[in-house]
Amino acid sequence: MTTRHSDVAGVDAVILPPTRDLGDGFKVRRALPSAHRRMVGPFIFFDHMGPATFAAGQAFDVRPHPHIGLATVTYLIAGEILHRDGLGNVQAIRPGEVNWMTAGSGIVHSERTPDTERRAGASLFGIQAWVALPKAHEETEPGFFHHAATTIPRTESDGAALTLIAGRSDGLVSPVRTYSDMVYADIVLEDIARYQVKAEYVERAAYVVSGALEVVGQAGRFEAGELVVFKPGAELVLRAAGATRLMLIGGEPLAEPRHIEWNFVSSSAERIAQAKEDWRAQRFAGVPGDSEFIPLPPDTPSARPASA
Repeated sequence: MTTRHSDVAGVDAVILPPTRDLGDGFKVRRALPSAHRRMVGPFIFFDHMGPATFAAGQAFDVRPHPHIGLATVTYLIAGEILHRDGLGNVQAIRPGEVNWMTAGSGIVHSERTPDTERRAGASLFGIQAWVALPKAHEETEPGFFHHAATTIPRTESDGAALTLIAGRSDGLVSPVRTYSDMVYADIVLEDIARYQVKAEYVERAAYVVSGALEVVGQAGRFEAGELVVFKPGAELVLRAAGATRLMLIGGEPLAEPRHIEWNFVSSSAERIAQAKEDWRAQRFAGVPGDSEFIPLPPDTPSARPASA
């Protein structure tokens, strides 16, 4: 994970996420957590998946694995993923839809290419984010919520289209239930179209999925694959340099620092240690019909605080 300097006023850091191979040649760019910025608002994990193409017989397969203390948010631009979890939910997610899974006290899930796509060949392109839960909700009952693309609010003006995945922004309110104030938006800009980043939340960042961004009135350019972290209170007008897509994330910082280790997030290192032991002993409820699982890595370090 590296950062680069930017002279753009209002920009705190530009994070260049490394590319990670998750197996079978499937690569992701992991923008959060980073050495410079562990969190942005409640967002503690941010993976840019693909774009990837699988030949017939190949697939995206994430075997059953556990989570605590967070919510996973899956949002696809292309392709399809079949979600299964320990509560018995089986749900395909397609572009524009939102899967929000509240892990809370603990849940296990798997994510795989559906059989029909697996046989014919598939593609995958999207974002998976983790949102840390406030301390009062860290041990809430786990739950899963699927939202069709038609229910996700959208606004469009002067070549800028904003889809509000979760939270509140630009006069819109997403139907996705969240546990803290936040914004998560998919913004598509035509060439030279503009979008104003407002100071609605203390912490905000824009991840450039494709294309490039400039800031009106300032020198500098942000390229695809970069996470641009804004300073608190800063308001900037972004302008697309060519057709551009970005994800806007942010929210109010949580009151306590968070620890993150493997797939676990908590305000308590001791709680993560307990979750590790529970997974080793297979005390989590498994995914019905899926006997595989990802073992706890043998060399997981002590839980690291993931404050901003």
